[in-house]
Amino acid sequence: MPFTRPRIRTAVATGAVTLGLVALGAGAASAHVTVAPGETAAGSYATLTFKVPNESADASTTKLRVDLPADTPFTSVSVEPVPGWTAKVTDAELPEPVEVHGTEVTEAPRTVVWTADDDAAAIAPGEFLRFTVSAGAVPEGVDEIVLPATQTYSDGEVVAWDDEAADGAEPEHPAPTVTVTPADEDGAHGGTASDAASDGASAAAASDEASTETSPLALGFGAAGLGLGLVGAVTGVVALRRSQRGGDR
Repeated sequence: MPFTRPRIRTAVATGAVTLGLVALGAGAASAHVTVAPGETAAGSYATLTFKVPNESADASTTKLRVDLPADTPFTSVSVEPVPGWTAKVTDAELPEPVEVHGTEVTEAPRTVVWTADDDAAAIAPGEFLRFTVSAGAVPEGVDEIVLPATQTYSDGEVVAWDDEAADGAEPEHPAPTVTVTPADEDGAHGGTASDAASDGASAAAASDEASTETSPLALGFGAAGLGLGLVGAVTGVVALRRSQRGGDR
């Protein structure tokens, strides 16, 4: 049976609503607090970046807290400044002493908390922000590091990203997790592969930027060279014409 205009409009409207719901569901499923890189080498000092999307439709994210491991602690944690936010690293006594590189450690960094200085700095609906720390040394003898995060909104809602995956299925609020790989064969613990890649990309970008910049002196020489070339070309044409006239005589 042929479609009439009302039926076509109904079908189009239904399809649009369905696509909208699918897109909304996909967005909600991917809007987690995550950490990058997803893996780092044991013994290294890793640069870890937490990506925090705002999932609320009418409230802003005003605080982020990340819990650091107690059984395999980091001995050093520093934060990268975020404009409009105040960061605080809190050390605490460990439940049990831990030996790290032959030294008994009884106290270590346990939490990092970022707080928006004002409403303008908070993460508004539809926005996200990144928070970066340098942490190390990455513990050895573990497969992964779980870094539970707690997100606080301006309306008082608190979302805990602390669920661990089970049976291969992603939980509703997965905790940011970093896979730990064996230490480099050469024993270098200065940084991760991602740090090196980032440094290389920055160097390449700087090189490209430098190659596209031209100094005034270089421009002057170029213009002078172009002028001399034009003078030479004109002189050659004049000489050729005079030679041709002399031959005709």
